[in-house]
Amino acid sequence: MICTSISGKNLAQIYEVLARPEVEMAEIRIDLCELSDDDIRELFGESDTPLVATCRGNADRLALAVEAGARYADLELEAPASASRHIQKLCRRCGTELIRSYHDFEATPDMEMLQMALARCFRYGADIAKVVTMCNSAEDAARLESLYSVVLEGVDSLEGRLVAFGMGEFGKASRLECLRRSAPFTYAALSDEEATAPGQWTLEAMRKAVYGDFRGFHASGIPMPASKSFAQRAIIAAALAQGTSHLGGYSPCADSEAAIALARTLGAKVEKSADMLAITGIGPVREPLHLKSVCVGESGLLARLSIPLLSALNGEPFTVDGVGTLLKRPLGEAGGIMASFGVLLGNAVEKPGARELYVPVSAKGQLIPGTAEVSGKGGSQLISGLLMALPLCNKDSLMLVSEPRSIPYMYITLDVLRHFGVNTRSEMEGDAEMLEAQDWTCCTGVNFKVKGGQTYHAADFAIESDWSAAANFLVAGALFGSVEVSGLDMRSLQADLAIVDILVETGAVVSQMEDGTVAVKRAPLEAFSTDLNHAPDLFPIVSVLAAFCAGESRISGIGRLAVKESNRAEAIVGMLTQMGVECAVEGDELVVEGEPLTSRILHGRMLKGGSYTTHHDHRMVMALKVASIGAESPIVLDDEACVSKSFPGFPDLTALA
Repeated sequence: MICTSISGKNLAQIYEVLARPEVEMAEIRIDLCELSDDDIRELFGESDTPLVATCRGNADRLALAVEAGARYADLELEAPASASRHIQKLCRRCGTELIRSYHDFEATPDMEMLQMALARCFRYGADIAKVVTMCNSAEDAARLESLYSVVLEGVDSLEGRLVAFGMGEFGKASRLECLRRSAPFTYAALSDEEATAPGQWTLEAMRKAVYGDFRGFHASGIPMPASKSFAQRAIIAAALAQGTSHLGGYSPCADSEAAIALARTLGAKVEKSADMLAITGIGPVREPLHLKSVCVGESGLLARLSIPLLSALNGEPFTVDGVGTLLKRPLGEAGGIMASFGVLLGNAVEKPGARELYVPVSAKGQLIPGTAEVSGKGGSQLISGLLMALPLCNKDSLMLVSEPRSIPYMYITLDVLRHFGVNTRSEMEGDAEMLEAQDWTCCTGVNFKVKGGQTYHAADFAIESDWSAAANFLVAGALFGSVEVSGLDMRSLQADLAIVDILVETGAVVSQMEDGTVAVKRAPLEAFSTDLNHAPDLFPIVSVLAAFCAGESRISGIGRLAVKESNRAEAIVGMLTQMGVECAVEGDELVVEGEPLTSRILHGRMLKGGSYTTHHDHRMVMALKVASIGAESPIVLDDEACVSKSFPGFPDLTALA
């Protein structure tokens, strides 16, 4: 990235500079600007542009910027030891990245001295080392650039952690070259007259040299569709309720429309008006439904909700049928789990040699309440179906879920049920770390106590907007520019809200406005580690994110992906490999070697374009569309229509850029 150095300005003038769209990040020379202490607190506390605080010779004012929220603090190596220790501790406490900088304004030392200076930067607390010297010859510049190849004891990698360039005419080219060598950013001036060091490029010249014709991605006011996870559950719950429910914020997609069709099959009356659904439910079931079969479209969730619900309400054997990719996706642990509650499942269509259950699936036997331990390693959807069905039985139940996955989706189910007057107690099991941090990744089991004999009652509420869809736009903004997405709930139970934590870990700028808009801006991005066992739908877009983060990212939970709309594990690895991104699967982790956008542009290593298969998977379509913004040539997809499963209005991201 390009960091614009700002000096000689007051607070109002600085804000004018930061408002320019071409300013990605900025260095505020506190020592050279007209800023009071209150100005420093305001500027570094409120700006959503990544800011470097630099204040030569005055650690106290630098500390003010750190305490206010500076993204980076630049402290020269020559700072007194007491000031150095204070700023180091303050940066750790405030989450500010510390730049330790070495300067030689007269010459470029020999290689031994340069390496000693670099080692001192890290010895004295640097997250990023900055080495800047006067280059009096081309040899000086070459020697300085060779620092990027140095191996330092105790420092795993200099990738993304070193900014080294020269001053003067001979050092000018190194200010661009450092980005090729994986520096997180370089510095530029607003104009030649405002350069803070000899040989500094202007922002205009540096942007032209780095980005050329690359447009990036900048969009605002993008509304998200309704969460189909919430919508499908709410529609089916409303269909079971006594009275008429009103569900606001509805937006159609194939899976939610399939839920409406299923509600009508159950006997509910559904009326649509703009973004409102009015659903008159069937109320308490006095007589069995006697349905021979139901169709759930291409929705795996609906299939797994239908099996327990109809086993409780139907009164005779039935078949759950579907279409498209659902017919090729095994139902995993469904047979064993339903047998625990007295229901036998089988393949309704003979599949020679098949050892697993598939839709269409047949079910016989009445759902029997009671105590059962079931495995959650196959996912949450059938467990959600049981949580909806067991309250309708005549006795209480205790369901002990071991090895739980996608835990947030279970709690989405409980949240929807509460709206309809159905309550279930739950208790998570885990070690002390899980209990202290409430970290789902450390949860070893969930116990659900379900009271029988409950009745669904009509409810009126708005369906949440979809974090799964929003993740694609937020990543596009983090990688290629900026984005503002409206209508999102930061308190949501949706698992894919985890994208916010992931983006923060990479270093992207994430903020929430008072109207509920979530904004993301590009910043220097670092490799990350995350566990997506509980948010598997994020895998495609997070893998694209990793491709542009400096270093090795590790994403856990890839074993969950084999039975999605496609074998997403194979699809993602195939996509990244075709794009020229180095990746591998190690156990349950996807390992991705990333490279920053500026380095990719300067090296000519943008993602490879061409013809790609989506595997008829809506999540892959959205991830590929985001990736196409950073591709060297157009990416052509074999099936874009499948995105209608969750987001038929998903736009062409490149058209928004």
